[in-house]
Amino acid sequence: MVEEAIKKADVLIEALPYIKKFHKKIFVIKYGGSILGEERIRKSVLEDIAFLRYTGIRPILVHGGGPNITERLKKLNISTEFVDGMRVTNEDTLKIVEEELNKLNDLIVEEISSHGVSARGFKKEDGILKVEKKRADIDLGFVGEIFDFDKKRIEEILKDTIPVISPMGISKELVTFNVNADEVADFIASGLKAEKLVLLTNVLGVMRDFQNEDSLISTITAIEAEELIKEKVIDEGMIPKVNAAIKAIYGGVGKAHIVDAKLLHAILLEIFTDEGIGTEIVK
Repeated sequence: MVEEAIKKADVLIEALPYIKKFHKKIFVIKYGGSILGEERIRKSVLEDIAFLRYTGIRPILVHGGGPNITERLKKLNISTEFVDGMRVTNEDTLKIVEEELNKLNDLIVEEISSHGVSARGFKKEDGILKVEKKRADIDLGFVGEIFDFDKKRIEEILKDTIPVISPMGISKELVTFNVNADEVADFIASGLKAEKLVLLTNVLGVMRDFQNEDSLISTITAIEAEELIKEKVIDEGMIPKVNAAIKAIYGGVGKAHIVDAKLLHAILLEIFTDEGIGTEIVK
């Protein structure tokens, strides 16, 4: 019993320098995909985010919702087409995308708040994200890209609340657009010069051989990561995440982390331990 208690105390002592170092620092966390739909994982992730707030860190959560949207479209017999990982979005699809993202936003805010932490959802109509139609070789419909955000309002909210941001916005022409959540997270992290960008995924991190978990790379520079993409070592599904991380590093973010959210309390293990459990991308 005493040994167990000492082990717990050791864990807290190991976390202490990190808690001190990151006090009042901004962390942007991107959370989406299939891991958002699994209740056990979601509750663990949101508990970690509440914990970060209690230690004095200022987290911002940007969420996606791809699988929920795909599932709903399937039920309604609306076909989905993807180009370079982006969902081609017509008017019918856009309506479903907005409904599903709004539902997820409400759920996340409610679950974070259940830990006694103040959380505030930001949806399309809040006007936090400034967006325009995404330029691409093929017309993607109502797919947008972020070109600015209401930095002042986010900084104000961050003083006592966790902002939970849905990746949708309205253009100057009052057209609604759906935006890639990785791009939103990277843009906000760069704009706020965040200490960290944390990209939650369903694999361990960047691996030299994606079939071998022992090949996990725990630390890599942005330049080395670019090389691995060129050499096709980083597989297709991981490329958007790594590109967002690289962009954030060049945009002035301290470090980017790619972490497997399926591991219980993955964020805390990555941030507050000497070893970490995922891949950190550094300058």
